[in-house]
Amino acid sequence: MVDRLSTLQIFQSGISTILERQADLARTQQELSTGRRILSPSDDPAGAVKVLDIEEDLRQIDQYQRNASTAEGQLAFEDTTLSSVTDVLQRVRELSLQANNATIGAEGRAAIAVELDSRLEELVSLANTRDANDEYIFAGFQAESEPFSQSGGQVTYNGDDGQRFIDISSGSQVAVRDSGSRVFLAVPAGNGTFDFSVSGNAGTAVVSSASADGTFVRDSYSVNFIQALPTDPITYEVVDSGANVVATGNYESGDAISFNGATITVGGEPVNGDSISIDSTASQSVFQTVREIADVLRNASDTPANNAEVNNTIASGLLNLDQALGNVLSVQADVGSRLNRIDSQQAINEDFNLQLETSLSEVQDVDFAEAISRLNLQQVALQAAQQTFVTTQRLSLFDYF
Repeated sequence: MVDRLSTLQIFQSGISTILERQADLARTQQELSTGRRILSPSDDPAGAVKVLDIEEDLRQIDQYQRNASTAEGQLAFEDTTLSSVTDVLQRVRELSLQANNATIGAEGRAAIAVELDSRLEELVSLANTRDANDEYIFAGFQAESEPFSQSGGQVTYNGDDGQRFIDISSGSQVAVRDSGSRVFLAVPAGNGTFDFSVSGNAGTAVVSSASADGTFVRDSYSVNFIQALPTDPITYEVVDSGANVVATGNYESGDAISFNGATITVGGEPVNGDSISIDSTASQSVFQTVREIADVLRNASDTPANNAEVNNTIASGLLNLDQALGNVLSVQADVGSRLNRIDSQQAINEDFNLQLETSLSEVQDVDFAEAISRLNLQQVALQAAQQTFVTTQRLSLFDYF
């Protein structure tokens, strides 16, 4: 009875040894086929936790890279649109200079006004540009609604000043849009400090230049020309919004008129009652600038007084157009700066991603040289266990009989 029990134990021990060697061999084969040494959390609990953390970081980096690509596409689209706006404004400027030529009569100016109306429509259309997601890119947070509407020559902004941001790293965001008010409305007027306008004058006074220094007092002023009798000299007085006279003098064509830090140079012959308005309004929309030029050309006549009005309106309009062009270029430069930031952050994200993948490989990837060597040893051990089992069974059967 004892011999039989001993034989059974030897049999069971041999089977167990073979099964253990087969399990070891199967695990090594699985490591080699998957390329990973951690096949379940129980293999290396600390390593498994580290793998989960690294994989979460990799997923986040991948999301940041997708965000960066989205932001890059949206900003590139805005940059293209702003370039189109610049082209339109340049054309408006060319037409304005053409209309300001003394050889252009009222009929020619009216024809130019027709094209300016078309250019204004084009500007409004560009301001209402939609992206591939059918969202308005210059509407602020109101991306589902058309930001600009036009009625009776007036263009109204229906959006807001909101700016959408996208995360491109754990501590970095980038703005992917600019509001319509920043691009088209918040344009410094005139020379950046004040603007001037002349309307309804009977004389031929024309403003040839306008400037201001750091002492300029912001207010609304009126430069009034006075000549009670034809034999009297022409004089002027500058009146502020409170009807206070801030400057007076004799008028001479081409001389500068200075007051409260502002200087304007006026040529031509004003008549009694003519005036020039000085407005220190902070900004003027690009749409209003184009409309004012178109309106004065549309209503032009071939009288000296009207020619002076056209000259003054276009002179003021050219200042405002230059400000509008500078504003669009400033926004475009900001867009370019954001695109550069995205490029830099994408490179940083790629480097970080590579570091994470290297760390992940060190934690979970199998050492193929070691695993292959181990596999060979395990195969030999399994064969030895199988041969030992067979030999043991033969001896046991011989002893039994």
